[in-house]
Amino acid sequence: MKKIHLIDTTLRDGEQAPGVVFSLKEKLNIAELLDKAGIPEVEVGTPAIGACEINDMKAIVAEKYKFKTMAWCRATRNDIDAAIQSGTCGINISFPVSDIHQLALGKDRKWVFKTLKETVKYASSHFEYVAIGAQDASRAEFPFLSDFIGEAIYVGASRVRIADTVGILNPMSTSRLFRKIKRNFPNGIFEFHGHNDLGMATANTFAALHTGAEAASVTVNGLGERAGNAAFEEVVMALELSSDIRHGVRTSILGELSQAVSLASGSPLPANKAVRCSKALCHESGIHTNVISKNRET
Repeated sequence: MKKIHLIDTTLRDGEQAPGVVFSLKEKLNIAELLDKAGIPEVEVGTPAIGACEINDMKAIVAEKYKFKTMAWCRATRNDIDAAIQSGTCGINISFPVSDIHQLALGKDRKWVFKTLKETVKYASSHFEYVAIGAQDASRAEFPFLSDFIGEAIYVGASRVRIADTVGILNPMSTSRLFRKIKRNFPNGIFEFHGHNDLGMATANTFAALHTGAEAASVTVNGLGERAGNAAFEEVVMALELSSDIRHGVRTSILGELSQAVSLASGSPLPANKAVRCSKALCHESGIHTNVISKNRET
């Protein structure tokens, strides 16, 4: 039975949802519940935001939760220096790998490879764990993406994040992508980061974990920019009830965790939200209510 590694990024990518700002008290409450749930890794913030964010991250680190703490950074020395101040044990450094994103950021492929080598070397001298993110990987030309992955592994990255930054993948294309990646790099450690623009983030995450990804990043309630991210509780329960993959999460904590994030973010859960909605166990049709009253398993 395969065991995978889930990474929660509610405190980073989730807080990027428009209008959402967590107080330190709310962050610590969410972090405590994530710890109780047994999540092994949490992306606790973006230190480049400023001193307040760094102080909040330091406060979370100081609690000495069991999970590994990660900071998210752009590929700049200033961002890495800010992350060093936060005290996290690891860092996730993001690089634009699609032509679209490189052009928009005024970068090119030559810059990517030069900066990749420099930043991994610098970050490795300050952090226990250095992960590299392939931003907009789902729209990158695969030969370049493959070269990027190979170089990241060569210079010492511990893990490579394959990001579907604009949520353009579907379960079939996700599976094809990860099979190609694992065929080229059978010993590499890969994470999938899915966005929900087309409503497929959970399904894509599920597909990635079944076709090569060793890890996946998620947010509670799918909180995040635009249509959000792969929902923590949906991914966990899909793995629990619809696969033979071990996730290591205490599912009994999911309800309390979901409610806490909903309240802190000011984002009520839709009545028909998968896994965590008020009507998840409600029925109206006669055939359903008849059998459910006789045997819950129906």
